[in-house]
Amino acid sequence: MQWITLISTIVGAVIATGSAMLLDRQRWKRERMDRETQARRTLYGDYLAGLSEARHACGNMARDPDMEPSMRRTTAREAFGPCIGLRYQMTISAPSSVVEASEDAFRRLRDLRDQVMEGALATSPVYLEGRRTYDDALALLRARMREDLRVSEDGAAP
Repeated sequence: MQWITLISTIVGAVIATGSAMLLDRQRWKRERMDRETQARRTLYGDYLAGLSEARHACGNMARDPDMEPSMRRTTAREAFGPCIGLRYQMTISAPSSVVEASEDAFRRLRDLRDQVMEGALATSPVYLEGRRTYDDALALLRARMREDLRVSEDGAAP
């Protein structure tokens, strides 16, 4: 009779310990996923902000027909610089669908920057086409980022 009590106690302790370990592991995994998602959310925001600032600088230069060509090239390069480091962070932190879209947006913005450096003005067809292709690439990038972060159309996370 005493053996049955001892065995029951041991089995109960093993079940309780196993359950606690399983719950801890699940909580750890969930917390790790939350941290990774938050890190990507921050990176995505920083990357979009960098692209936006560079795009805004290009737009300002394209609206200034009196800007010296050397100043235009320098300003365009400086405005685009912060995007480069974030681009590489995207390649190691984001899933491939987001990386592909981020690379495309980066290249379209770089093309637009190059057109502005060459003197394209805001009303020129080449600038307008470059801006349209960049805007399309940016829209796709934002959609892929939202998909990765599991953000719905109304902005709510699941």
